[in-house]
Amino acid sequence: MIDRAMVWQIARYGVVGGAVTAFQAAVYWALADRLGWHPQVANLAGYACAVVSGYVLHGAITFKGQDGGGQESGGGPMARMARFVAVSLLSLALNALWVWLMVAVLRYPVWSPIPLMGVVTPGIVFVLNRQWVFR
Repeated sequence: MIDRAMVWQIARYGVVGGAVTAFQAAVYWALADRLGWHPQVANLAGYACAVVSGYVLHGAITFKGQDGGGQESGGGPMARMARFVAVSLLSLALNALWVWLMVAVLRYPVWSPIPLMGVVTPGIVFVLNRQWVFR
């Protein structure tokens, strides 16, 4: 059963994550489509932008107060950051998979991985952030 607090957290994640994902997708698209960068390099640049903005925004908004009243759980802020980077690397790998599959294998346009980047990857990342990073 999902409680009211969880519903609001999912809503915050949707807004914050949507903004971070849109930012990442915009960087990816601008570099790959407009500047002609290799799609994987453009994806890496978008990822770097998203990691920094995502850590700050999700910690301050999405998962604020989830750490047991302000006390760091699971080893302190450096451990939390390490867990966030690990989840972010998984996110990068998933998005690289979408780019490879859609652009290299299926030969779809460079924008075609963006829906998967915006729906599938964030869903997996939410669960990992909630249960492991910002616990």
